[in-house]
Amino acid sequence: MASPLDQVADVDIDSGTFKYVLIKVHHSPEGGPEVSKFITRGYRSAGFHSDVYDQVTPNIEKMGLDCECVGGGRIHHDVDKKIIEVYGYSQGFGRADHRITVDLLKAKYSGYDKISYSNDGY
Repeated sequence: MASPLDQVADVDIDSGTFKYVLIKVHHSPEGGPEVSKFITRGYRSAGFHSDVYDQVTPNIEKMGLDCECVGGGRIHHDVDKKIIEVYGYSQGFGRADHRITVDLLKAKYSGYDKISYSNDGY
């Protein structure tokens, strides 16, 4: 039986440089243990990390799932050069575990030349 979590894409990001958040999506099926996964979202239009989170969560919560922002940072996504760099932190949500984000990005952008992270910068 498919989990409602399967309906939520692991990654949705823009190109360019922008703020991103790492979100834990979870739910407890009736009579079962909690199941969860991490997703990454980032958009150039967001002025604040909370703008990304507030844009994403209503649609996920309509599916009966719960969301928890576990941190943020910035992403530089160069589509032409096939490079993604993850760095920095969110003043409101704290620093995301960029290793989790990079793993999600590597799965989606497997043909990219370089996907890396640094804890430096804002």
